[in-house]
Amino acid sequence: MRLSVRHNTRYTFETPVRQLIQVQRLWPSETASQQIVSWTVSTTDSVYGAGHRDGAGDWFETVSVRGPVSQVDVLVEGIVSTTDTSGVLRNHREKIRPSSYLRSSHRTDPDASLKVLAADAAKAAGEGTLSLAHALCEAVADAISYVPGETLAHTTAAEALAGGAGVCQDHAHALIAVAIASDLPARYVSGYLMATEEDAVAMSEAGHAWAEIFVEGLGWVGFDPANGCCPDDRYVRLGSGFDSVDAAPIRGLVLGNNTDEEMTVEVVVQETEQSQQ
Repeated sequence: MRLSVRHNTRYTFETPVRQLIQVQRLWPSETASQQIVSWTVSTTDSVYGAGHRDGAGDWFETVSVRGPVSQVDVLVEGIVSTTDTSGVLRNHREKIRPSSYLRSSHRTDPDASLKVLAADAAKAAGEGTLSLAHALCEAVADAISYVPGETLAHTTAAEALAGGAGVCQDHAHALIAVAIASDLPARYVSGYLMATEEDAVAMSEAGHAWAEIFVEGLGWVGFDPANGCCPDDRYVRLGSGFDSVDAAPIRGLVLGNNTDEEMTVEVVVQETEQSQQ
């Protein structure tokens, strides 16, 4: 499948700021499940610094916008050729050991309730790590309903479970938490999804998120509790981290006057005409 991605993030400042500095993780890695056909990232009136690939295999670039500036757009446009590998991440260059992802963050720390959820899932699982990983994904999907607007950007996995509702970010955090409670390395993944009417995730979301669990013999395997599936050829993987903050596609710092900031995000992912012919 060939997927066309257009992702625009607009920052608007009530009072012009002196400078905007960002670290952007907006370039998909080329793996067995995705190959870049074309891809560009542009930022309004910016200077791009040196890029580098980190130990997790993600490509970063630093960007600086000198002001005074009152509006900045970060535009991502590209086409990616995707293949369904049943969620298994193959041919991905990274150096970090999977055991490094047995450490939880504030957002993914498993409290007593998450540990109980993990234990119950383990009882229902069949033999093997892969079966356990699927059971954990199903348990999170059953425990947290997909309901936009019920949680905030800083909501933790424990809080989402207690509330019984959340969005893809909350599902990913909760799955990481129960995986770590089960002694399985797990990490947060940011990316894009070509959603359909059957998918729980609405196209109004600013991108998508899921989790990867390390399975001995297979490697990293993606699980998307929000849609009850493993990532397939509708998904484009950008990068990973310990949680939503660590894996954020854009992280930035504003220098200048204290001012109100508004951010709007538009993401459109669709199958290209060439792949339909």
